[in-house]
Amino acid sequence: MASIFESIEILSKEKGIDPQIVINAVKDAMLVAARKQFRTNEDLAAEMDPKSDKIHIFVVKRVVDEVVDPVNELTLGQAMTIDPAAQVGQELRITKGTESLGRISAQTAKQVILQKVREAERETIYSEYADRVGELVNCTVKRIEGQDIVCDLGKTEARLPKKEQSKLESFTVGERVRCVIKSVDKAGKNAGVIVSRAAPDLVMRLFEQEVPEIYDSTVVIKGSAREAGERTKIAVLSRDRDVDCVGACVGMKGMRVQSIIRELRGEKIDIIEYSEDPVVFATHALSPAKISRVSIVDAADRHMEVIVDDTQLSLAIGKKGQNVRLAAKLLGWKIDIKSEEEKRQEVESQMAALVAPGAPISVLLDYGLPENVVEKLLAGGVPTVERLGNMTPEELEAIPGIGPDLVEHIRDVVVSYYGQYDDGSEVPQDDESQQQQPTLEIGQEGYNYSESDNTAEASAASSIDDSTQTADPGREALDEQPTGPALAPEEADQDESAKLGNAE
Repeated sequence: MASIFESIEILSKEKGIDPQIVINAVKDAMLVAARKQFRTNEDLAAEMDPKSDKIHIFVVKRVVDEVVDPVNELTLGQAMTIDPAAQVGQELRITKGTESLGRISAQTAKQVILQKVREAERETIYSEYADRVGELVNCTVKRIEGQDIVCDLGKTEARLPKKEQSKLESFTVGERVRCVIKSVDKAGKNAGVIVSRAAPDLVMRLFEQEVPEIYDSTVVIKGSAREAGERTKIAVLSRDRDVDCVGACVGMKGMRVQSIIRELRGEKIDIIEYSEDPVVFATHALSPAKISRVSIVDAADRHMEVIVDDTQLSLAIGKKGQNVRLAAKLLGWKIDIKSEEEKRQEVESQMAALVAPGAPISVLLDYGLPENVVEKLLAGGVPTVERLGNMTPEELEAIPGIGPDLVEHIRDVVVSYYGQYDDGSEVPQDDESQQQQPTLEIGQEGYNYSESDNTAEASAASSIDDSTQTADPGREALDEQPTGPALAPEEADQDESAKLGNAE
């Protein structure tokens, strides 16, 4: 049977820790077991005897003239009965028998030893792998625990959690895989080494291995954004004007990038040329979509707006927003993508917002509309009389507190308001000459706008003075002819008869 020292030596080599750490752990375990067995608060010490291969436990007491703490002190007379050479101030070690330590104490000692060894092992692993985060390592699948995979790194085990696995991959025990070290922790839920197959660093490390230009720093990887199992975007920059960074990463006939795609089980990879200009970089990052223009909304908040052709909008956004999401991660900017049509409508709405809003709804108080009704209309998003005049009865009844009877009353008030302009005076309107004019009938449009001739035909509530218009085009021609002295009605009739007679 191997001695305790031989067992400690074997355990130390297996765990890769210092043998002295294991020896100290054994001593601490024996002290914990002794205190639990003897139920004492005495100061205890433990020693291991290499010759006898035994562990001795001692009670340590101090020799004093007058005892104040009987648990840890004894008089000179008491000490001389144990050691005739004892002196005042000396610490006396009294042997404590370990024969009485039973099975429970041994189990306690075992737990303490395992805990101490585990802590020492974690400390050793942390010191070795803490500086290797992001490094590519080769490991072997050792076992599968639920959805997590435990991999063998050689000196220790590493855990590959479910969230760090690609959707396209599945592994079996004994299979060799390449991972990157994601994190190393000494304590907590994720204690030990955590490796990943879903991190963007994996793609970057694979390119470093496959592309010699990246290995010798001729081509530099500036960033990477990835959704494991779906798509990866990687930005590269060439330090040599004669070297095409994208072509170097793709390789002849795509051989270099294809080997990485096979390693990632068919994951799509977009290789993008990096640029210091965020506008140019955004144009590259949103490929394969063609970008019309890019504008910086807020440089401090890193917010930009991208305009694309209507046919390119879905391509720029990507499946479930994947393309723009990865581009935003790669740039580190917030990206808003809009089509040309959406941008045009937005500009039109902004221009409309600059136009004066017209008469406020509160003016209807002077025409008999109750104040509580005005408050309800304001709460329902009706700030002006013009807005109210263009609403249908159904839209009005949708406002809380507005019923059919109240709709009729509102209609009468609006009719009364616009009735003051029946004499030809101008209705208050917005700054634009083509501003819409509401009719007296709620819910009916007061004009028709034609983009072909840019004309607006007003209804009964039109503000255009009829006296200034000519209904008959022929009348305009007559008005333009030179006129002579005005004739009396009778003379005009005679003149007309003369003309008819001459014609006959």
